[in-house]
Amino acid sequence: MEYIKVFVTGGMICLIGQLLLDLTKLTAPRILVIFVVSGAVLQILGLYEPLVEFGKSGATVPLPGFGYALAKGAMEAVTEKGIMGALTGGLSSAAAGITAAIGFGYVVALLFSPKSIR
Repeated sequence: MEYIKVFVTGGMICLIGQLLLDLTKLTAPRILVIFVVSGAVLQILGLYEPLVEFGKSGATVPLPGFGYALAKGAMEAVTEKGIMGALTGGLSSAAAGITAAIGFGYVVALLFSPKSIR
């Protein structure tokens, strides 16, 4: 049952992204930014944590999960270190994801020949 919850949660996030692509004139990069910001805002409002508890990695792996991790880390660091934690907490909590994205992006760039889309 847990696999179904994860699949449905991640699928719903992807469905929202696909609907935004199909029904609006928003470009993919703008939708990605909207997802990251919405994850952070929903975490600040206390609405993303219940989704994470329900959908587990279906909610934390997509882009709103990255915004969630940034906001959660910043909020926790503020309670521990004060206002300076707002600047450092988000990056320290999302460091593994950022490092993986850079590393995998580098490996893919080495293995494949990029082409411009016109």
